[in-house]
Amino acid sequence: MFARRTVGRRRPPTGVLRIVAGELGGRRITAPRGRDTRPTREAVREAWFSALGPGIVGARVLDLFAGSGALGIEALSRGAAETVFVERARAAALAVESNLAELELGGRGRLARRDVGAFLEELPVPAAGEAPPFDVALADPPYESAWPERLARLLAERRFAGLLCVEHAPGALEGEEVVWRRAYGDTILSFLRPPDAGRDHDPPQGRRA
Repeated sequence: MFARRTVGRRRPPTGVLRIVAGELGGRRITAPRGRDTRPTREAVREAWFSALGPGIVGARVLDLFAGSGALGIEALSRGAAETVFVERARAAALAVESNLAELELGGRGRLARRDVGAFLEELPVPAAGEAPPFDVALADPPYESAWPERLARLLAERRFAGLLCVEHAPGALEGEEVVWRRAYGDTILSFLRPPDAGRDHDPPQGRRA
């Protein structure tokens, strides 16, 4: 599985995470302990969703490399209509299921225990003028891996989301059409749109990349 691994930065094992804001703000969720799961820091999650702003309300969200499901659950807490969590690792998948049940989100959250690449390649490609299957895709792939570029390529080829939000190491996605980017220490957030999204779409809140 493409489990998230700590490479190039240190984080203590995390067993409990807090939902930052929204209807579930302050609630706790569990994350698998150990080095294989690298939850997005709370401050970075807050920055991520501040950038997305009201665009998350009513959105169909895809949480790739879901880990504990913190990003997708944060999206649901802030008003997303539904989230599909893609995670293959057994311990992380069990954590997602447990968190959805504990927060009574089963009707709005669904786990796809699949390889991320296979999941995306099996999604139908929208026809010209047709909306993507997801409005927003959130991705925290293995750190310092080739996944950010691969996701950008799949977005261009398959238009699986109207907006792709990726957490990655410095230096990744340098040659890609990024509509918004911010650095938080050694963590970079980059937002991308499919090439045919057009210039009439505004970037997320904040400065343009």
